[in-house]
Parts: sequence; C-alpha cells; structure tokens
Amino acid sequence: MENKRNFQKELEQVLTDIKEQKAMGKTLFLHSCCAPCSSYCLEYLRDYFLITVFYYNPNISMKAEYQKRVEEQKRLITAYNQEEKGYPIKIIEGNYNAQEFYDMAKGMESCPEGKERCFACYELRLRETAKQAKAQGFDFFATTLTISPLKNAAKINEIGKKLSKEYGVSWLFSDFKKKNGYKRSIELSAQYELYRQDYCGCIYSKQERERQKSSKCENNF
Repeated sequence: MENKRNFQKELEQVLTDIKEQKAMGKTLFLHSCCAPCSSYCLEYLRDYFLITVFYYNPNISMKAEYQKRVEEQKRLITAYNQEEKGYPIKIIEGNYNAQEFYDMAKGMESCPEGKERCFACYELRLRETAKQAKAQGFDFFATTLTISPLKNAAKINEIGKKLSKEYGVSWLFSDFKKKNGYKRSIELSAQYELYRQDYCGCIYSKQERERQKSSKCENNF
C-alpha cells in the first residue's frame, strides 16, 4: 500500500544512484506551493539537479495573496542563486486563474480540509506540472507539497506516480517533511525572513483557519 511506503528512503536511493553514476545535473521540474515550503526542498536538491521551480497555484483565491506569495518565491530563488551553492535555480510562473480551482472544486465545497477536495487540488496542480515537464523535456517532476505535515504524502505520491505513467516523465517520490525537513523549512523561513501564510491558499482553507482561530479565542475566555 502507498501509505506504508517510505518515500524519503526512496528519494535518498535516487540521490545515491545519481551520485554514484556521476549523473548530477539531471533536470527537475519542481512544483512549488510557496517559498517557505520550497526553501528546504531547494536546499536539499540543488546539489543534484538543475531545478526549475514551477509556481502554479490557482487554488490561491485572492489575487493580492497570490502576488505576495509568488514574489516571495522569486526573492528566495534570487537569494539562493547569489550564494552560488549547488546548481543555479530557475523559475517559471504558471498561469494564474482562480476559476480553474473553483471549477474543479464544484460540488466539493463542503468537504473537510485534507480530503477529496484537497486530493483533487493536488491533481490539478500536478497534472499541469507533468504536462509542462513533458513538453519541455525535463528528466523528473516533483512537488514541495509533501513537506507539510497537513498534506497527505501517500496521496500526493500516488497521483504523481499515475501522472508519470500518463505523461511519460519520471516522478521523484518524496516525503520532504521527514529527516527534520519541515523543521528546517521553518529555520530557513526565519533566516530569509520569508512570509509564512497560516492557511493553504483556497477560500475554504482560509475559512477553516478563521474558524480555528475563533474557536481558540472563545476557549480562552
């Protein structure tokens, strides 16, 4: 079963194989949800891959929020490249059209966070990533989404595996939260003074976060 697989160990094996075969510099099309989540992933992988970050997130409901996040992503990549560690990192910004997300989410508006609506959102973003990776001839595609403790890594990798077969591009299995990856992303966010949002991006996750905050405030009285 996918949820019993150790995706971090599988990733480590891929990196070991690349190093032993002296095949460093293969191309990776890395979908990123935000700068904080990408911080550790880029630090971890830039010694092995020529990475192009693909910033494609139509799930972010508000244009101003989207713009703030994408600018932080670009700022982080500029900072990393100035350090001249590992291979240089590029970025491609995908089309931003929030209606794509709303069309996908139709009928699932009331789904709880982390369930079917989120799974469909993973696939929406990963499908475009796989499509672009194929069209541009990348060796691998992947996503930063698995770094979040709130995201279902098994489901993300299941979708990635399916799309890999469909588009004919190798999927880089991952569970970036492992080996203190999530902790490291928090440290890097502080180091680079990155904007860290407190909800995933869509209006439904924002509403859920506001309910949690409200409930916490009420419980403090």
